[in-house]
Amino acid sequence: MGAAGRVRVTDCLDACERSNVVVVGPSPAGRAAGARPVWLANVLHPETVDEVVEWVQAGGPGVEDPPGLLDLCVFTPSRRARAEAGEV
Repeated sequence: MGAAGRVRVTDCLDACERSNVVVVGPSPAGRAAGARPVWLANVLHPETVDEVVEWVQAGGPGVEDPPGLLDLCVFTPSRRARAEAGEV
């Protein structure tokens, strides 16, 4: 695990139509603030990946607002997708 966060790779999060999907979990400080994992869709370009990395390094959900245009990538997955990701 790195200093900024942990990356886990999976084949499918049951939201394939929104590829590439990234789920950013809150840090301990974010969880203490009541934050939940944030699902991002269409993370396809290096600039978007850089914004995800920047956000995680800044503390992520519950600590910092998403930078740049990441707020346009946020979506609410189905209950089934959340359950398969271990969130529900």
